[in-house]
Amino acid sequence: MAFLADALSRVKPSATIAVSQKARELKAQGRDVIGLGAGEPDFDTPDNIKAAAIDAINRGETKYTPVSGIPELRKAIAAKFKRENNLDYDWQQTIVGTGGKQILFNAFMATLNAGDEVIIPAPYWVSYPEMVAICGGTSVFVPTTIENGFKLAAADLEAAITPKTKWLMFNSPSNPSGAAYTEAELKALTDVLMRHPHVWILSDDMYEHLTYGDFVFTTPAQIEPAMKDRTLTMNGVSKAYAMTGWRIGYAAGPLELIKAMDMIQGQQTSGACSIAQWAALEALTGTQDFIPKNQEIFRGRRDLVVSMLNQAKGIQCPTPEGAFYVYPSCAELIGKTAPSGKVIETDADFVTELLETEGVAVVHGSAFGQGPNFRISYATSEELLEEACNRIQRFCAALR
Repeated sequence: MAFLADALSRVKPSATIAVSQKARELKAQGRDVIGLGAGEPDFDTPDNIKAAAIDAINRGETKYTPVSGIPELRKAIAAKFKRENNLDYDWQQTIVGTGGKQILFNAFMATLNAGDEVIIPAPYWVSYPEMVAICGGTSVFVPTTIENGFKLAAADLEAAITPKTKWLMFNSPSNPSGAAYTEAELKALTDVLMRHPHVWILSDDMYEHLTYGDFVFTTPAQIEPAMKDRTLTMNGVSKAYAMTGWRIGYAAGPLELIKAMDMIQGQQTSGACSIAQWAALEALTGTQDFIPKNQEIFRGRRDLVVSMLNQAKGIQCPTPEGAFYVYPSCAELIGKTAPSGKVIETDADFVTELLETEGVAVVHGSAFGQGPNFRISYATSEELLEEACNRIQRFCAALR
């Protein structure tokens, strides 16, 4: 349709949202469907956070807020970065947005010109390249390997940098793979970036508090202090605090960039929901006791899913360090024939036949830029995960 903007031709719909919608439609038709596509915790928002929101309503905190967020929350964000990441930011170097997506979008909108390149390691969260495209930039994808735990190698980063490179889009722990970078692995990447002072790093730390075992989370500006002046560190309350629907993301970075993002947001949405901001303040300053408890529940689910998937014929599933996803390979099953008679030619075929045959909804890896794999979210009960994995084992065994 000629009326619509040319930019739309560069953008694809979100595959993760599409899978969740397809699962809902089949359920509405009476199908027994287990949806493992959604990227949100199944836990309820903690009571103290809900109470803070109710208190805010009762106090009449229902007016417009400053574009970048209420000062109380921005000061708590600065304190969080100091306390948890040893990063010193003035509260005016922080910004609050309507979810992490808005933070990322505004950063790209504020910085990208036509032809500017953004390095994105694959597999990647589905929205990164689409945001870059809308904002006029060019995504440069750098593949990783299952053998390397889906982590970007320093040599591959070095090879991808050109004079047009503006950002490295970095995500640890990763959606979709769950890969999380050790301090040494991160240092190798920042060493490369120190040799290329025109390249900034946008660090998506949304899954910071969802790591397992002895893994210690670090963020790029923490590893290399000299990178701080060209780093935007993004986070939010969605995952660790089970607040996906509250839509609060935040970031800290150089003041000039924050001011530019504030200007864009001021013409776009203005301040985020006032009630959600007061709830987020309680999330960052209130008790954190539930976080290790939730981590332990997620770790148990991860171990169950990894074990059962590796028992499925033709599936290879590495053990991720963080987030609540696994990213198994179905490469050995390409070319097999499903019970329906359909030949599995791609990972998209695999997930489609799995949904139709066994009622398990997962997301195909090619949507995240690297296949043949598929992503499972284990943010649901062990009972459902065990049943889903039994169905996946049965489906794989039936392929011929």
